[in-house]
Formats: sequence, structure tokens, C-alpha cells
Amino acid sequence: MSFAQTPCVGGFADGFRCDNVTLMSHLSLDDVGGAQNGNDCWGWTSPQGKEIAIYCKSNGTSFVDITDPVNPIYLGDLPSHTSPSLWRDAKVYNDHAFIVSEAGEHGMQVISLTQMDNVVNPPVSFTETAFYGAFGNAHNIAINEESGFAYAVGTNTFNGGLHIVNIQDPTQPILEGGYAEDGYTHDTQVVIYHGPDVEHTGKEIAFSSNEDYVTITDVTDKTDCEMISTETYENAAYIHQGWLTEDHRYFLQNDEIDESTFFFATRTHLWDMIDLDNPVYIGYHESPEITSDHNLYTKGNLAFMANYLSGLRIVDIANLGNGPLEEVGFFDTSQGLNYPGYSGSWSVYPYFESGNVIVSNMDNGLFILRPDEEVLNLNHSVIEPLKLNAYPNPAKNILNVTWSQNIDSTIKLMNLTGQVVAEFPTMGLNGKFSLDISKIPSGIYILMSTDLTISSQRIIIE
Repeated sequence: MSFAQTPCVGGFADGFRCDNVTLMSHLSLDDVGGAQNGNDCWGWTSPQGKEIAIYCKSNGTSFVDITDPVNPIYLGDLPSHTSPSLWRDAKVYNDHAFIVSEAGEHGMQVISLTQMDNVVNPPVSFTETAFYGAFGNAHNIAINEESGFAYAVGTNTFNGGLHIVNIQDPTQPILEGGYAEDGYTHDTQVVIYHGPDVEHTGKEIAFSSNEDYVTITDVTDKTDCEMISTETYENAAYIHQGWLTEDHRYFLQNDEIDESTFFFATRTHLWDMIDLDNPVYIGYHESPEITSDHNLYTKGNLAFMANYLSGLRIVDIANLGNGPLEEVGFFDTSQGLNYPGYSGSWSVYPYFESGNVIVSNMDNGLFILRPDEEVLNLNHSVIEPLKLNAYPNPAKNILNVTWSQNIDSTIKLMNLTGQVVAEFPTMGLNGKFSLDISKIPSGIYILMSTDLTISSQRIIIE
């Protein structure tokens, strides 16, 4: 381990430039088994509360227990299914990691993460729990955890577009469909939509970065996906990746090569998604740096951006749509000059309950960071959506539904094609209702309210 718990003092933490971010620890590539380069990262929290960093590398995937962020434990590696590659990507669903790569004939590796709780003598060499080979190479993978579908993109199938896999049983992935009409997709985020455009509420929607366009696709019917819209903006160079705000109103998107093409400072492009059929480009946030940007994710009022040679940038997005955004913290995981190019911070994972954040660096390994409390507290002003509670889940015959207060709304149970199979009004019910589901076919459904401040819930009917 290279460094451990160093606060940012005078703009530096152990030689790394920073502001409002503490270095908890840093593992070099050699510390996690060695590789020619690192790339993507993601995370998982075990049922026992352990926080596990998933760090992708050229030759495989490393797993690191960061529950004690000052003393991380390198648990071991899952080797690449075939050859090494610059590109590897991982996402998580139902306690399994799903890993793809640009390596030829790599397919999709599946590994059960529950074994991370029981590693006795780390590091160890892990083996695949399952394998999916209906595509060879893939650039990336997205997973909609609400529906249980994975979306591989940039594969050698469906013109490089969405390759849709049913992973509801993680050990038996099944090809469900695809979308080839818009050509190559570089990255995508897929959600059960609960944003302001009520025409699409409850549908499964993909927000894709397709090099020269942002494309929105209805993927509710996996065998008949339909484009909703596709838009671009002036001086688009390479629309790389993006992420929705939690209310699905706005989409933040990075352009990987507009900095090197047009000599811009780092720009994060902003879209208003109030009407999915007509998304509106509303401008960009410009960083004080001039580096290329790569991957970003939103959490509450904050956007966490991995901007290659200028590292992690944290931006307050509470004012998005009403004025300029403000950078509130950063940690530069590369030591040296900042300029456009493909080196440095590849990705960031900000979703651990602890508030710790991991950043994967292509050359310098894995960084475990913690934004200062004044930054984390910016999320306290986020109004948590009211939640529907439904039990049992999975359910048979009767589904009991409760909510935290009396509201004037309609609760709907919808299948994954958007069809309403049951509904009831909430007024006069005192926050609870027992729904007869005995005649509803088994499958996955979405329970949601017409009041969009109430979050939806995935329901399994047996």
C-alpha cells in the first residue's frame, strides 16, 4: 500500500493535488496483482456490510475489501476470460458482478460476490461462476437493477448497439433481444423511468451515448425496441458517456475529445429531459482544467467526474437548470501536468453508504477517497422520495402495500411492457392496502404512484 489516510492540507495530500477530499489509502497496480494498465471500477456491499471495490485491469479484475478504508485488503483476481485488453468494464446485480472486455471472444464473465466474505488467505485466484458467450468483445455493460436486464454495448452483435441479456438468474444469462437501428453505442444508462415526462412513466428507457448523438430508446419490449429521440449539439466531437440526475429530469454527459479537438477547457454537457421526445441541450459546465473527461455519475446533489489527468472532480448540481454549477472538491490521481489525453482517472464509484469514493487510475492503481463533510453535507438538502413498501416480495395471491402518509394519488402495478395490470386510489385508505394478485401472471412488475415524488418498487409475483 502506497499511502494511507492523508488529509488535504495546503492543496496537497502526499503529493497529489486536492481540495476538500481526503486520501484514505492508495493501492498501486502492483499492490493489486499487477497489470499493464487499470481501467474501470465499480462497487458492491455485502449482506454483512463489507464494502468491496471492483477494479478492472488489462489482465483481469481485482477485488479489494475497503470496509476499513485506511487498511484495504486485496482479496484476489478474476483473470480475463481470454487475452488482456486496455478495456474492461464491470457492473453488479443481485450479488454478482458481470464483466466484459474488448478482448476477442471474451464474452461476459459472471462471478458471485458473496465469496468475498469468506476469503481466508488473500489474495486468491477466483474463477467464473457463469459465462455468457453470445457476443465476443464488448466495450461496456450497463445493468438496470430494477428490471434485472444487462445491456452490453459496443459488441460484435446488433451493429454495436444494445445487446440485451436477461440476468434475473445471474447464473443463467439469456439473450432477450437487441437494438441495432442506431448503430454503435459507446455507453448507456437504463432505468425504469420516473421523470417529468408522464408519457413514458414506468417504461424501461435507455439513455445512450452514441459517439455523435445522445439517443433515447424505449427498451420495454426487448424484441421491439423503439427510438424515442436522438439529438446532438454544436462542436460535438465524441459523445462518450452520461448519467441522469436522480429525478430523471437532467442528463449530464461528457465528450471525450472535444477538449483535444477544439482546445476547450473540460466541458460537461447538460440536457433537460423534461420531454424525452424533444430533449433540450441547455449548455455546459466548464472545469478550470483542460483535460479530457471520461466517466461521471450523480448522487443526490453531487456529480462525481473522472476526468483523466485532472482526476476526480466533484460538482454541486443542485442549481442545474437555474444557473452555473460549482466545483466543490477534487483529487488529482495523477502527478504532473494536466492536458487533454488518455491517461489518469478512468472512472469513479460514489455509491458506498460510508461516503467513501473509489477512483480507478490507468497508471497509478486504485484510490480510496473521502470527500470532506462539508461536501457530503451538500446532499443533505436532497428531499428523499416517499417510498412505497410492498410485502411479501416475491408475492403470491396478496400483495400488501403501505406508504408513509395519506396522499391523493393512484397506485399502479405495471408489467415490463408498461401495461397496467392493477391499480387503486390512495385516498381514504390510511396508508395501506391489500391487493389481490391471485389472477396476475407470474413475473416482474413495477409498483408505482402517479405522484412522481414517490419512488417505484420492483415486485416479483410467483
